[in-house]
Amino acid sequence: MELLCNSPLLTDPPLMGIPFHNTYAQLPERFFSKQTPAKAPSPRLLRKNDALAAELGIDHAWFNSPDALETFSGNVVPKGAQPISQAYAGHQFGGFVPQLGDGRAILLGEVIDPHEKHRDIQLKGSGCTAFSRGGDGKSALGPVLREYIVSEAMHALGVPTTRALVAVSTGEIVAREEPTPGGIFTRVAASHVRVGTFQYFAAREDTEALKILTHFCIERHYPEALGGENPALSFLDFVVEAQARLVAKWLPLGFIHGVMNTDNCSISGETIDYGPCAFMDDFHPDCVFSYIDRNARYAWGAQPNIAHWNLTRLAETLLPILDPSVEKAKELAQSALGKYVSAFQAQYLENFLHKLGLDTETDLENGAAFVKSTLGTLANEEVDFTLFFRHLTLHAASDPRADLSVLFKNPASAEHWMKDWQALAKPSNHLDKMKATNPILIPRNHRIEQAIQAAYKDDFAPFNRLVDALAKPHEENPDYSDLEAAPLPHERVENTFCGT
Repeated sequence: MELLCNSPLLTDPPLMGIPFHNTYAQLPERFFSKQTPAKAPSPRLLRKNDALAAELGIDHAWFNSPDALETFSGNVVPKGAQPISQAYAGHQFGGFVPQLGDGRAILLGEVIDPHEKHRDIQLKGSGCTAFSRGGDGKSALGPVLREYIVSEAMHALGVPTTRALVAVSTGEIVAREEPTPGGIFTRVAASHVRVGTFQYFAAREDTEALKILTHFCIERHYPEALGGENPALSFLDFVVEAQARLVAKWLPLGFIHGVMNTDNCSISGETIDYGPCAFMDDFHPDCVFSYIDRNARYAWGAQPNIAHWNLTRLAETLLPILDPSVEKAKELAQSALGKYVSAFQAQYLENFLHKLGLDTETDLENGAAFVKSTLGTLANEEVDFTLFFRHLTLHAASDPRADLSVLFKNPASAEHWMKDWQALAKPSNHLDKMKATNPILIPRNHRIEQAIQAAYKDDFAPFNRLVDALAKPHEENPDYSDLEAAPLPHERVENTFCGT
């Protein structure tokens, strides 16, 4: 598919700064639409990630030149790039849409990092595509800043995630609920293949494309599957394991993705698409921040089951290539899906035991029961999730700043919980694990909102300060101590929004 609404390529691209490879663009044409980014009238660099650029093998001098700004604002397609928008479908809040695709994103190409891994470089908010469905393909500045902040924070917290390379403002106004400054976000990902990509071809009964896509993903992400008796089945096993590990990392951080549609479920096992995402303040398992998730489908506590639901949709698409016999293919798929629960629960329990300073090798049954009762107490007492584990770590370190009781509505509940914890915990043996799993700083929703609102007034200092602070979330730094605080009542953010 060719798009006609975008501007033509400039004829004088900059010197080679990004060593592009383009394996996805070499797939059959029905996998994507060739695109050209729209021009930004007055681009301005807001933030760039020099460390990530070096990791990707991008030339340092070029990355800091005006040519780079022209590339990351969409004004110039760099030498070696083959810009495309990918086709995919997806279940959105449970309802299947047979064609979605990159409605406001353009994949410039791929690079190979020092670990011999392919990494995508994609522009988000760079104009309309064949999949824009009547939209303008642009992004407001707020979602650009939110994704930069949260994706880099998640990386620092040790969560598999897409990364932020560059954020720019475009110098134009985009129409949303109200006129808003526009921006473009440059995202780096292991790939942008989603469960919805498989669904796109399954909906068209395109078995050939499913085989091509599966082979592509195996080579790209799970080459160990190539040597198996049934590579497609091994591939499904790997994706199930990767998603189990991912969601098991989200929950102990109080992270809520907000829109776990199958088109936002990455085959690589990375967190992708930070739209209406949020980190909980007061703990509650049914906590939801997304304005559009009115039935709490993607609440904090629902995320493990939703991940399994999404994986089931992936398994359905693979049935034609798992085995010629439909019944046998279903048995194989169910066997692979059956491994999800144990994989998730093991990772989830281990992560929470580390947070609580409990032993992960002995007395797991009591540990699991204590994790469950702890979360129940936090919900009943409306305790700030991050501050609870922060103060618990201080307590384990005999730090006089520790004061759990002030976080509870009922101090007696704190005292009762502490007695139960002391009967089980061995903090002196596990303090290092507690420090590594209980961050001091998270990207709190009110701080992100403050940074966005300041940026709309052309003040990017809060945005840059927040990104800098969150780069080392487990380290004490008095310069950022104010960012630890829970929001005041008037600062609370009740809803977050996607950027479309």
